[in-house]
Amino acid sequence: MTTHLITGAGSGIGAALTEKLAARGDELWLLARDAGRASQLRERYAGARTLVGDLAEPARLSWAFGHQELPSRLDSLVHVAGIVELGPVAETPVTTWQHQLNVNAIAPAELTRLLLPALRAGRGHAVFVNSGAGLRVHPEWGSYAASKFAVRAIADALREEERPHGVRVTTVYPGRTATPMQEKVHQQEGASYDASRWIDPASVATTILAALDLPRDAELTELMVRPGA
Repeated sequence: MTTHLITGAGSGIGAALTEKLAARGDELWLLARDAGRASQLRERYAGARTLVGDLAEPARLSWAFGHQELPSRLDSLVHVAGIVELGPVAETPVTTWQHQLNVNAIAPAELTRLLLPALRAGRGHAVFVNSGAGLRVHPEWGSYAASKFAVRAIADALREEERPHGVRVTTVYPGRTATPMQEKVHQQEGASYDASRWIDPASVATTILAALDLPRDAELTELMVRPGA
């Protein structure tokens, strides 16, 4: 049985991936921001175990995990959770920059650091679900894209640092995907939302599974997923 720890399992890509892994009988650890959310996840995914830690406060993750049991080995750590706030640089306050950097970049880095012993023990796989905004920036996407460019740097550094330990690292760059976050983006853009125009979260989850299931003789380092015709 393979063991996975997933953030953002409550909706969108994270939920689609969790459902696929649960269906094949894999062991699941799911990160929740509080005890109430953890209870909801355990009810939704029978047999799943949970960890509680708020990604908005990455400096407290070590303290929080010090009071909980952690997995001793992991086959994968999949970073899916994220937040988005749009706006021009001229109007984006420090709090917005900091919040997105904390949740989208600093917390994944800290979570990875804390779970590296388990990843090394399992010769596991760290997957960072990034964004097309982690490759290029459009107007009013500055603060979000900055957090995603940071995630790209974290993943690239980690890949080289952990190769001697047998840990693989993949970054996935989905285009617009039909998730609650995408609906929020459309609201902020003042545009109508039609989920059928965008990638199904299950398609991104399938892409992640392809990276996780790849034999050890190869590594998918970067994957770009774009809406189909």
